[in-house]
Amino acid sequence: MHARPTDRAATVEKAGSGIGADCAGATPRGGSRRPSKATRVPTTARCRATIRASIPPPTALILRHSFEPRDNARLAHLCGSLDEHLRSIERLLDVNVSRRNEFFRVEGPKAAAGHAMNLLQALYEQSQRPISAEQLQLAMVQVGAGGTLPEVSGGEGGDAPTLRTRRTDLAGRTPNQVTYLRNILAHDITFGIGPAGTGKTFLAVACAVDALERSAVQRIILTRPAVEAGERLGFLPGDLAQKVDPYLRPLYDALHDLMGAEKVAKALEKGTLEIAPLAFMRGRTLNHAFVILDEAQNSTAEQMKMFLTRIGFGTKVVVNGDVSQIDLPRGTESGLIDAERVLRRVRGIATTRFTSSDVVRHPLVARIVEAYDASRLDGA
Repeated sequence: MHARPTDRAATVEKAGSGIGADCAGATPRGGSRRPSKATRVPTTARCRATIRASIPPPTALILRHSFEPRDNARLAHLCGSLDEHLRSIERLLDVNVSRRNEFFRVEGPKAAAGHAMNLLQALYEQSQRPISAEQLQLAMVQVGAGGTLPEVSGGEGGDAPTLRTRRTDLAGRTPNQVTYLRNILAHDITFGIGPAGTGKTFLAVACAVDALERSAVQRIILTRPAVEAGERLGFLPGDLAQKVDPYLRPLYDALHDLMGAEKVAKALEKGTLEIAPLAFMRGRTLNHAFVILDEAQNSTAEQMKMFLTRIGFGTKVVVNGDVSQIDLPRGTESGLIDAERVLRRVRGIATTRFTSSDVVRHPLVARIVEAYDASRLDGA
């Protein structure tokens, strides 16, 4: 059990209270005597720039924190090679971070400085081992969203649910992911709507694998519309499985991560795992199954109604999609948008909306999503 970091000098200071020594002679003593040429030199543009540069905006704060007892190995893990982790935090939150041994100093706008200090303290808790780029990125995603670390998994209603699979244990990494998992466990039908990279598909598949391994369901059924992303691929070679495989590849990827390729192959052979296009759901009744409809924004309203009425006894359904990436022909309404509007007040159905702050891919993905959203709003 390691000692928690403590504040020796948890101080908040006003930044920029002093003026550089170069300008000390700018004002004549007494104020009545006209300064000589020698005393007028510092009052040049260079001096005025020095004065301005030494006074940050009035909202800037300086926060100080010391991590005790001093542990050089953990401090090295926290800062990264050549302080690369500190530089990443500076770029994300637009603050200045400096340190001397176990003493850290953060300067920047009030909110950003507070977020940066929270991030440093949370990362220090994880610094028994080297902090990977992924750990740093996820932590910065949460702090960038205004979250607190590492308490994000708590949220409302107690501890966050943990999914147990044979390969790993999983939990939500952002507040919306935690809410999404709770909705899946508590409702028979759950909608997950949000941008790419927010973990909708992976978490839904993880819930399905967890339910199958607990014998809560007898099989997993994964489906999605066979719609190209703005391209025309034409006729595809091979049998049915080979024809639909390109459309269902993201689902296979999640299954392989959670179960392993060998177990996925065995489950497909035994029939406990089924992956099929949405069109093949017509006329079926799905009992005691965990059913996931992915890329639901590319289903039509008629297809969505057909799919949702396939549900039998003991079945749980998750419907995921991103309404900003609709590939249907122009003039065709998305079944996901239609279902969200029609089923909004139906009991037993829950909806989780994700935002760019939930993106857990490369940091640029969140910025790309925000840029496109802003562009869409400007053009509306």
